[in-house]
Amino acid sequence: MAADKIERVLGLYSKLINGGTVYKAEAAANYGVDERSISRDISDIRDYLDVSGPEDGCINTIVFDRKIGGYRLEEIYKQKFTNPEILAICKILLASRSLTKQEMEQMLEKLVDSCVPKENQEIVRNLIRNEEFHYIEPHHKTVFIDRMWKIGEAINQHHYIEIQYKGVQGKHGHTRKIKPVAIMFSDYYFYLAAFIDDEEVKKNFDIINDANPTIYRIDRMQDFKVLDETFKNPYSERFQEGEFRKRVQFMFPGKLRKVKFEYRGYSVEAVLDRLPTAEIKSERYDESLERIIYTITTEVYGDGIDRWIKSQDNDVVLL
Repeated sequence: MAADKIERVLGLYSKLINGGTVYKAEAAANYGVDERSISRDISDIRDYLDVSGPEDGCINTIVFDRKIGGYRLEEIYKQKFTNPEILAICKILLASRSLTKQEMEQMLEKLVDSCVPKENQEIVRNLIRNEEFHYIEPHHKTVFIDRMWKIGEAINQHHYIEIQYKGVQGKHGHTRKIKPVAIMFSDYYFYLAAFIDDEEVKKNFDIINDANPTIYRIDRMQDFKVLDETFKNPYSERFQEGEFRKRVQFMFPGKLRKVKFEYRGYSVEAVLDRLPTAEIKSERYDESLERIIYTITTEVYGDGIDRWIKSQDNDVVLL
């Protein structure tokens, strides 16, 4: 009897994982058992999937489809990264140069160990080993990811934070009470976008207003603490991090600007990727340059785009 049950369960399981449908009455007749036995078999297979799913990296379950009157296998989600996905993530992390060497090595090791099947781990390690060996950490050499998580919790719970911050040219740090609203990453550094709450401090800013947060590099925070005081953040007035991120490509805070320029370089795609709000308004062929000249408009915060335009030499002409 035990052998019959094993054969029956394996037969049902094989049918389900190959995309088939198990009809209780039909299966009971085929195996010469009652429908209650088939129900118990389905329950046993469900229990097995619950245990094996996390190990296999693919979470499945058996559902009863009322439309067809039978049981089928349904994939809930894939838990583990594929080999190409984890390789891409490792390469992006290394190229970011955002963490100390020790942090980067520990993070890469954990990613490969926990997300890549054992038989493929050595391949992934070989593909990142040379870049990891020659990894250059940021000059600030600051370990801050635990602090960043605490800031993230403050954002989530709408708590004020108090920071002691030292800017690029400042010899001494200054203390500010701020409303944290978003954590962002750009060009090697993690940043905090926040609103200054002190009216006296605001007077020293020419461009600050309720619509534009100030931006702080998290590694430059010499000290910070989460305050018990909370601030209101109605959903209708919530900070639109995604929209702000499109327009603050250079991490220079400031007023929203509309910029129009001509692009005379070889890859307009690179410009459109660098400036997510950019739109091509017109294009014309220049015979002397033997290429297309594009007229482009974009919206950005602050003056960072001015430095970018200068860095493009003759490829960009501000209109």
